[in-house]
Amino acid sequence: MSHLSILPTVIRDASQLAASLEDLGFQPILGGVITGFAGEAIAVELRVLADRDQPLGWQRQADGSLGLVGDLQRLSRSLPLQQLIGQITHRYALRMALNEAMEHLPMATLHPAS
Repeated sequence: MSHLSILPTVIRDASQLAASLEDLGFQPILGGVITGFAGEAIAVELRVLADRDQPLGWQRQADGSLGLVGDLQRLSRSLPLQQLIGQITHRYALRMALNEAMEHLPMATLHPAS
């Protein structure tokens, strides 16, 4: 029997998270609820379908971060969950670093890799 878990993260910016998820091929949906075993439900700020009908979501925490919400036990059976979380976190960190650099260097431009 599995249930919904909330995993703390360092992610704070929902729009950059959504863009990072899009970069990785997901279609983020704003708002909604993640449901689990026996009617368990947690409201989230952002969610995606990680595998078939298995959602992952992010819920705003008291400290302002976005905690990862999902049935992590069930998800880990069908996909390499640790690798997926690493990819999302890496893409988010990259986007945040690029945004900060662009703020400090307003004359700089980004060119897509060829």
